[in-house]
Amino acid sequence: MNAAYTRSDLPGMTPRRGKVRDVYDFGDRLLVVATDRISAFDWVLPTGIPDKGRVLTQLSAVWFGLLPVEHHLLSLDPRDVPLPAGTDVDPLVGRSMVVRKAQVYPVECVVRGYLSGSGWKEYRQSGEVCGVRLPAGLRESDRLAQPIFTPATKEESGHDINIPFERMVEIVGASVAETLRAKSLLIYATARDYAAARGILLADTKFEFGDFEGRPIVIDEVLTPDSSRFWPAAQYAPGKGQPSFDKQFVRDWLETTGWDKNSPPPSLPDQVALKTRAKYIEAYELLAGKPFPWK
Repeated sequence: MNAAYTRSDLPGMTPRRGKVRDVYDFGDRLLVVATDRISAFDWVLPTGIPDKGRVLTQLSAVWFGLLPVEHHLLSLDPRDVPLPAGTDVDPLVGRSMVVRKAQVYPVECVVRGYLSGSGWKEYRQSGEVCGVRLPAGLRESDRLAQPIFTPATKEESGHDINIPFERMVEIVGASVAETLRAKSLLIYATARDYAAARGILLADTKFEFGDFEGRPIVIDEVLTPDSSRFWPAAQYAPGKGQPSFDKQFVRDWLETTGWDKNSPPPSLPDQVALKTRAKYIEAYELLAGKPFPWK
């Protein structure tokens, strides 16, 4: 198994480092490197999950090839940008995307097909999710009669904040808001049906869009275990939380440690990191329909 790759370094270049990705600017294009960093409870953990960045990149590439919308991906080969002399290319292979540079819209485009997470919490309090009134009597993890679009703010730190559609209109304008909602619902429906045929329920997901030459395109990752709730269909049982293809092993272990979530988090035991890696790879293999290349 490969060691976790938690930090990229291109000679003479300073990236913008997010929780997971390092982004390098090459003028009209960006090099997006998905590291193996993992976050939980708004903290980046000191332990990475080996090959997680490759799963995110390769699965996003599968989806970009399937979805009926324009996106930013140009290439998976990091050598398609002028890398600085002395760059070690090998660690970048499999975890890099060369993408169009777009002006990011400052909203997260969330689509929910099932009632879970922050949506379930909000529904219990008000009967609504982001201003969308839902029928009374729904249970946790229930499938919604129709998927709902529930945007959120993009926060540099901490949780994104759910907002009503009317607030999104104020932020990006009515025309853009309507377009992003329509595209998001179309992507969700396409992905939901594709995943269902492979034994996976797409409970909810979030997209990011950017303006490219006057039109919205999908950017960042898409439909990965980091941005989506994937549930094994065979184990689906509404009325409670569901097992999922994501970092639940990490969250569950952290909850047992006594960590206060306000100070730097502890390192993960090897067994937790390995179980999490296996869950990410399982999601890739089910959705991509082929073996993960870096086993």
